[in-house]
Amino acid sequence: MPTVRKEIFIDRPPEQVWDAVRDVGAFHLRLVPGYTQNTLLDGNERTLILPNGDAVRELIVSVDEEERRLVFAVKEGRMPLVHHNTSFHVLPEGDRGSKFVWITDFLPEDLAPQIQAQADRVSAVIKQTIENVN
Repeated sequence: MPTVRKEIFIDRPPEQVWDAVRDVGAFHLRLVPGYTQNTLLDGNERTLILPNGDAVRELIVSVDEEERRLVFAVKEGRMPLVHHNTSFHVLPEGDRGSKFVWITDFLPEDLAPQIQAQADRVSAVIKQTIENVN
């Protein structure tokens, strides 16, 4: 099974980064404004509404406060996924920053370039969004 891993430095304390990541119902506001238009929650199911009207349905698997780790799985979306599992992990980095670790396991393998490109784009938006909050 292929894995895409992306690590970025965010120039904000881990508590601040985690506060934004853990807020699963505000994905469109606190992490990726403009990239996702709205977030709908129904229990552990999250639906991301994209600017073009498409939707991605996800299952929130875990919000681990102690580890500062969010795990979710795409159940339905634009890509023809057979399996998908992503974790976002927030770790302390240096005196005041954070390491944001994104790991996605997925099938089929031929989606690797698309998923890598998505992780690159979205993690850049997450970094910019969190660093621009006062």
